[in-house]
Amino acid sequence: MDIFNKISKNMGGPIGQHQKWSHGYFSYPKLEGEIGPHMEFNGKEHVVWSLNNYLGLANHPEVRLADAQAAADYGMAYPMGARMMSGNSRHHEELEQSLGAFVGKEDAFLLNYGYQGMVSIIDTLVDRNDVIVYDAESHACIIDGLRMHMGKRYVYQHNDIESCEKQLERATKLAAETGGGILLITEGVFGMSGAQGKLKEIVELKKKFNFRLLVDDAHGFGTMGPTGAGTHEEQDCVDCVDVYFGTFAKSMAGIGGFVAADKVIVDYLRYNMRSQIFAKALPMPMVIGLKKRFEMLTSMPELREKLWLIARTLQNGLKELGFNIGNTNTMVTPVIMEGELLEATALTRDLREHYGIFCSIVVYPVIPKGLIILRLIPTAAHSLEDVQRTLDAFSEMAAKLKAGFYKENKLVVDELTQV
Repeated sequence: MDIFNKISKNMGGPIGQHQKWSHGYFSYPKLEGEIGPHMEFNGKEHVVWSLNNYLGLANHPEVRLADAQAAADYGMAYPMGARMMSGNSRHHEELEQSLGAFVGKEDAFLLNYGYQGMVSIIDTLVDRNDVIVYDAESHACIIDGLRMHMGKRYVYQHNDIESCEKQLERATKLAAETGGGILLITEGVFGMSGAQGKLKEIVELKKKFNFRLLVDDAHGFGTMGPTGAGTHEEQDCVDCVDVYFGTFAKSMAGIGGFVAADKVIVDYLRYNMRSQIFAKALPMPMVIGLKKRFEMLTSMPELREKLWLIARTLQNGLKELGFNIGNTNTMVTPVIMEGELLEATALTRDLREHYGIFCSIVVYPVIPKGLIILRLIPTAAHSLEDVQRTLDAFSEMAAKLKAGFYKENKLVVDELTQV
């Protein structure tokens, strides 16, 4: 069969199958205007709950000024080349040193992209003799890193320490045969459910098993812990997390990421991560802009306090309305409901078109069939008025959902499936 013919017939699975009618509205929507809690979608103003702009830095005047000045001073091309060859600078190194110290590690290494960075960290840390143990609800970047691993891997049930221990037992037996080691991977904050990874309990398992712990703290960096240093700070186990990964795409409102660990491990990664050795360095305007973002993250605790005020008010309000927000103990706010795809899309369209509320919709295959998740991301840029407007809309939406409006209103459903 011709490769292109095969592609045109299946479009890559459940998500791709719906692209003809979902594109531009549910998938690849265009939010326009200044980045913030209020943006334009389809020509109308919406309260936006879909941006991981946790501390509200994306459009902060001081950040905008730093970005603009750095672009004026250096242009977007500087430095040219990969870090190892010709793309290094004191600004890159200063940012690494600051990040490493902040998250409680000896050193850190900048990564051009967060997703690609996690894939490469896994690929570089282990070889075919090593065994990986990982959480069942790990992010796609972790799963893609696992796909590159040529050795054995064992998955444990999400945040289930008993299951984790059983998989560590299996991994220990196999590692004894292969002569390899064990790498355990989990997340600090699971971005879909909002649950913290059970880092403290996992660390306790080091008393029984010999393994190293890699934590993807994309959502926890800058938001969790007394100083915002991360979920390992929140759970008081900074020293026991062996390799810490953070991204700049969320609390720092930028692009890229970093990995932090003991200096010898960071040096090993620095000289062996192929995706960084053979890729152009982060542009200087972004690095200098990230330094400004980091300065604000560490010196302005009021940003984090505002984030948590908005998050707790929103979550408490949703629970008072009878919504199921799962077991989130972070700012990520999932609204979990029963329903099918067309019902979910009709519901989301109603929120957007009639209430001006824009939030992400999550359905199968990301979550099991028969469930709908509307994921709301609170930020320090939101106001309490935004929260109340949203709660009012969700209250009316809940009544419609209970009455079967989204299932029975054929006009709404037919609109969605038009090609």
